[in-house]
Amino acid sequence: MLEGKVVYIYSKELVQHCDRLPNMENRASVVHDLIQSYQILCHPKLVVVLSQNASEDELKLFHSAAYIDVLKSLESFDSNLDELLEQHVEYGLGYDCPVLDNLLQLAECVAGGTLSAAKLLVSRKCKTTINWFGGWHHARRDSASGFCYINDIAIGIQYMSTTFERILYIDLDVHHGDGVQYAFENSNKILTLSFHKHEVGFFPNSGNLDEVGIGKGKNYSLNVPYQGGISDETFTKLCSQVLPKVFETFKPLAVVMQCGSDGLNGDEIGQCNLTLKGFDCCVKTVLEWDLPTLFLGGGGYNLPNTARLWTYLTSLIVHQELDTDIPDSCEYFAEYAPSYELHIEKGRKSDCNTPTYINMVLDRIQSHCDLISQVKGLQTGCGNQRPLDDKIV
Repeated sequence: MLEGKVVYIYSKELVQHCDRLPNMENRASVVHDLIQSYQILCHPKLVVVLSQNASEDELKLFHSAAYIDVLKSLESFDSNLDELLEQHVEYGLGYDCPVLDNLLQLAECVAGGTLSAAKLLVSRKCKTTINWFGGWHHARRDSASGFCYINDIAIGIQYMSTTFERILYIDLDVHHGDGVQYAFENSNKILTLSFHKHEVGFFPNSGNLDEVGIGKGKNYSLNVPYQGGISDETFTKLCSQVLPKVFETFKPLAVVMQCGSDGLNGDEIGQCNLTLKGFDCCVKTVLEWDLPTLFLGGGGYNLPNTARLWTYLTSLIVHQELDTDIPDSCEYFAEYAPSYELHIEKGRKSDCNTPTYINMVLDRIQSHCDLISQVKGLQTGCGNQRPLDDKIV
């Protein structure tokens, strides 16, 4: 039934819980509504599969028992909330991750969406799964962070690693995928590759070129930090150079790709210039690899633009052409004013990524790939890979 199909993970409960997340209230509904309005869910290549909640034991594939116990304790607390949070300040609850009702249920539901997708890939029932309601990459083993209460990505990758010996994680969010990087920084079986803005004071203040993993995982945590105002042209250049090189060097057997939309023009937090075209090359490259692949959502604080991007990417994955005009049957049609089009205008901020800077980043990625190749060469007798070419001049 699912062979040759693209699976879209969905449930009303999953959307309802994601609609409650701070700074993204109602976003999940807006995204699903636009995808539905374009009738992509009726495409013969796509199948909607009901999300199943994760169990507590499945949450512990990545998170500590102590952290899960704290989430459970907040389900029904009798003491003063402020006093309770002071006792558990190390768990990251408060500020950007305020205590919400039914936090454990939210965690089980959000993690369950990604686990449902991962299980289908592991069982080989399909090759491509989509869960735009996942992608929460900041949560740590013992704490919430950056609007992320649970790291569904780390849980999903951990589950997939029992079947796929080498997994490539790609993060396109404007923020560094710190929680996922730190989860696997000691592993040479999971390579984390994050494209993100890196400036002083920009959350989470990590992800520079020197963060490359530790121990046997050294050089398997790769970061592609860019400066403010990145354009489609610069982003495409980075992706078109780095992705094929990492693929050729690491030779993954499965891919997990986080497609955070906060780098799009119009996002007040990301403050970048990207449009749909900026993501086009990245996703098409991954699709060409024809590997078991899980596509996830992530950040995105301009709700209609986030819906535009993930709708467009869904259409790209199933090879469906979309009309430029937003369907007037869309429940949130008014959100797409003033253009009422799928298209996103590129931003006018200065692109601070000079050719010299981009070439330096590409050289550093090249050197780390060479080091991976050298280790493999010592193990298998293989020579080095060819260098990156076509740098910006």
